Amino acid sequence: MSEEEAFVRRNTLLSRAPLVPEIALHLASEITPIWQATEEWLAANNVEPPFWAFAWPGGQALARHVRDHPALVSGKRVLDFAAGGGVAAIACARAGAALVDAAEIDRLAAAAIRLNARANAAEVRALAEDVVGSDCRWDLILCGDVCYEAPMTGHILPWLRAMARQAEVWVADPGRAYLPREGLSRFAEYRVPTTLELEDRVARDVVLYRLGAG
Repeated sequence: MSEEEAFVRRNTLLSRAPLVPEIALHLASEITPIWQATEEWLAANNVEPPFWAFAWPGGQALARHVRDHPALVSGKRVLDFAAGGGVAAIACARAGAALVDAAEIDRLAAAAIRLNARANAAEVRALAEDVVGSDCRWDLILCGDVCYEAPMTGHILPWLRAMARQAEVWVADPGRAYLPREGLSRFAEYRVPTTLELEDRVARDVVLYRLGAG
């Protein structure tokens, strides 16, 4: 077990997200302890805050849709982009995707993805890198809750629109401020339970969109 995987194991519990209880995930039971632990790790190892330790609404909605409609991903090459703990990637692997990549720039997130995939007997390749700018080698790209900051959206959106010329791109958004206003086609909606520790309400309405090419 890597040092990163050991850190994830020490600071999380194997739990179930409310919208996709079929999938086991290493999640933080409380925000403050995991944040403090990761801040110490951050100082020593230059890693990102622990967004991977929570099942965010966008990822849960994508996973639920895949679980309920496995034919949409069966046999396809899938990228779970900015995957967090990889819940959507795991759903795709278990639905019969031919190949599943889960990309995160954070080494701890990649470790969590590997652990979560093992816990679900799912074949998922964790990519600890920024894939923005890569050539398209996927049939379907999943993006859960990625438009929460202007710099992030500005960095990823041109690439995602370029990818949409060759692959289907799904964006799951729970009402974040920087979701683009154009080039989106709504195809599903889910109400996802959340907590006041993470959000400003006890549930989020997540809309799934197809992103148009640019």
